[in-house]
Amino acid sequence: MPLDLSLYLVTDAALCSDVGLEQTVEQAVRGGVTIVQLRDKHASDAQMIAQAKRLKALLAGTGVPLIINDRLQVAQESQADGLHVGQSDAAVQEARRLLGEQAIIGLSINTIAQLQATPFELLDYVGIGPVFATESKQDHAQPIGFGGLASLVKACPLPSVAIGGLKASHEISVQRAGANGLAVISAICGQPDPYQAARAFQVFQTASVS
Repeated sequence: MPLDLSLYLVTDAALCSDVGLEQTVEQAVRGGVTIVQLRDKHASDAQMIAQAKRLKALLAGTGVPLIINDRLQVAQESQADGLHVGQSDAAVQEARRLLGEQAIIGLSINTIAQLQATPFELLDYVGIGPVFATESKQDHAQPIGFGGLASLVKACPLPSVAIGGLKASHEISVQRAGANGLAVISAICGQPDPYQAARAFQVFQTASVS
């Protein structure tokens, strides 16, 4: 089955604390999320493995893959569907070697120079951004805007997902830039109704069905 990047949820445990992380994911998937990334910079590996296993069980039968952010050991031990790494995270080569050919592996890209150095043959997709500055990630790179997004998408041979300060109102601009979908954190995590928050994203979901 082709990888559906239409609506990519990146979790934030702190933002999800009122509703609950698992409840947020469950409701968001019902609302249209097509891929989930477990991201937690503060949890231990053991805590993340336990959380990943719970999410993996929750997502069983939905067709929505679970991706782990950065932690290669967590991805291995939880039997998650894949791993997303940044430019300073675990090497793509090592991730592919240890996780195997069936794993979904993604890489964050912010510049043309990074794109030119990317081992595309080892990846399934790239995350491009941040499009805008975002409080969800304090150490983010320089925002690239929709113009920068379009330039990187055009130069990239792989499916791409835009990330960074994006909301439902940005969907058409992201689609026009050529990305295959958009990734969000606070647009769903921390919202009082994650189901309705996910439902607000319609452009890519409609396109993937048609």
